Amino acid sequence: MTRPLIVGLTGSIGMGKSTVATMFEAAGVPVFDADAEVRAMQGANGELIPAIEAAFPGTTGPAGVLRDELGQKVFGDKEALARLEAIVHPAVARKREAFLIEHAGAPVVVFDIPLLFEKGGAAAVDKVVVVSAPAETQRARVLARPGMTQEKFAHILSLQVPDAEKRERADYIVDTGTSVEETETEVIDLITHLRAERAKK
Repeated sequence: MTRPLIVGLTGSIGMGKSTVATMFEAAGVPVFDADAEVRAMQGANGELIPAIEAAFPGTTGPAGVLRDELGQKVFGDKEALARLEAIVHPAVARKREAFLIEHAGAPVVVFDIPLLFEKGGAAAVDKVVVVSAPAETQRARVLARPGMTQEKFAHILSLQVPDAEKRERADYIVDTGTSVEETETEVIDLITHLRAERAKK
C-alpha cells in the first residue's frame, strides 16, 4: 500500500515553526498539529475531560482543563505526569492515525511535533525538517512574548535538544532568520523536492 511521505516538522521555541507549518498548509500539504489536537481534546466538552477529571479531581471546569490546577498536580511529579501522558498520548496517536487515513492519497503530509527529538518521535517519520534561526533572533522573538522572562526562556531551552544538535540530525533545515518571503520560497522549493522524492518510491 502506498502512503504519503511523512515529514516531521520541529524546531526550538521562537524559531518560527508555526509560521512554517502554516506555509506548508497554504501550499496544499496536510499538516497534523499535535498541540492543537491536545488543546481541542482538553477544551470545553473535550473528549479527554472525563478521564482527566477522574485521574486529577478538580482540574477541569466548563471551559475544559484548568491548566494552572492541572499543572500544579503534575509539575515535578513524574508519576502524575506519566498518568496524564497515559491519557493524552494514546488519544493523540488515534487522531494521527485518522489523519493519515484521511490523507492517504496525499504525496506528502507534515506532523508538526515541537518535541520530536525530545520524545523520540523521529523514528516515526520519513524525513525531519528543522526550523531554525540565529540565536539572537530566537531570543528577541521569545522575550517579546507576554509574560516571558529571561529565567523562563532559559528553563524552556534547558528542556529542549539544542538547536545545533537538531540541525545536525535534520534531513532539511528551513531558515527563518531571513524575510518571510525568502522563507516562503524555501518552503515551496522544499515541498517540490519532497514530492519528487515521494514520486520515486
